[in-house]
Amino acid sequence: MKEIALGTRAEAVADVDESRLASTVGSGSLPVFATPMMVALMEQAACAAIEPALEAGETSVGTALNILHTAATPKGMEARAVAEVTEVNGRELTFHVVAYDRCGKIGEGMHKRVVVHADRFMEKTNAKHTK
Repeated sequence: MKEIALGTRAEAVADVDESRLASTVGSGSLPVFATPMMVALMEQAACAAIEPALEAGETSVGTALNILHTAATPKGMEARAVAEVTEVNGRELTFHVVAYDRCGKIGEGMHKRVVVHADRFMEKTNAKHTK
């Protein structure tokens, strides 16, 4: 992993379509942007922020979330998430993440990711089948 500067930012955008509704993904009964989909968008933004610093064979995995979903977004609107690196501790990265729709902020919080070697990570994970 190359050096990642504090303040490094990226964003991700998604249309709030049928596939991203709480009533579709099972996180509620209403046709609004689902909290798990907002979290996924925040994680996408975090991944995008560090992608340029990853070496060949590296990826990152999410390890912690502390998120508030503070406003509903209706079907048909666009949602946007911004992730900013706030701490680097070796291979562990901490982000401040915020999500918006066109009317304003809909959620925010903290997200942590750890940079791993993809092959080794999957080898260790798949070894669980033999236990």
